[in-house]
Amino acid sequence: MNANLQEQLIGELMDEVATDKLVLPSLPEIALKVRDSVEDPDMTSAKLAKVIITDAALTARLIQVANSPLVRGSREIDSVEAAVVRMGNTMVKNVVNSLIVQQMFQPTTELSDKKFRHFWQHSSQVAAICHALATFARLKPDQALLAGLVHDIGALPIIKRAEDIPQLLEDEAMLDAIIRRTHGEIGKAMLGKWEFPDAIVDAAAEHENLTRTHDGAADYADLVTVANLQSYVGEDHYLASVEWSNVPAFAKLGLDTEVSVVDMEEKGDEIKEMQNALLG
Repeated sequence: MNANLQEQLIGELMDEVATDKLVLPSLPEIALKVRDSVEDPDMTSAKLAKVIITDAALTARLIQVANSPLVRGSREIDSVEAAVVRMGNTMVKNVVNSLIVQQMFQPTTELSDKKFRHFWQHSSQVAAICHALATFARLKPDQALLAGLVHDIGALPIIKRAEDIPQLLEDEAMLDAIIRRTHGEIGKAMLGKWEFPDAIVDAAAEHENLTRTHDGAADYADLVTVANLQSYVGEDHYLASVEWSNVPAFAKLGLDTEVSVVDMEEKGDEIKEMQNALLG
């Protein structure tokens, strides 16, 4: 019975994505205002700060991130304008987007709360690894951070839907299987609707396509693929047993498949500190 229900739900989700009928949340107004402000060529740090401080929770988290190892400074700051100056407009936009997504999904059951917390812990770890690996691939660290933070975003609507389906709430293994098979396409649809950059959309859609190849230099999908695999080292997860030497993304990034960045002495602590900063 559960197998039939699983296939039924997967079929429904994929049909809704294909026909553009899947109900997806819209980005809150504050996120759109920050995005528009950053793209304004006349925008100053003071003006951008005035937009951000209209959201108290966002203000507090942005200052917290600005004082974290993610963007080290010589002194602690206590204002949004100083945070904007330290982080730069693009990084502010990316961090704001990711923080707002965290606020958008509020769990209402014990299982969905567990899943949401696990989602943010994992996404923050992958984002921190992406940031640490970006220089190897000559990719932008702030974009790498965003790609990591939203790479599994497609799981969130599935978890929310599960709150209305008792059979799913009683069968975590089935919920995990549905997420595994559908979150890439749903993430692609969500980020496309939110008008995220194509490179970030591709990272969400393709990060578990372990045979993916393409011409040209490494991209953010390659980066997230590698970071995602490295995040599962030593874990009880189906991706933990993947043979890295068979994954083209590692070669694209020019990385040694015998070494995990998480275990690098100079990077391991930095990744942990970044993850903690992102989690708040």
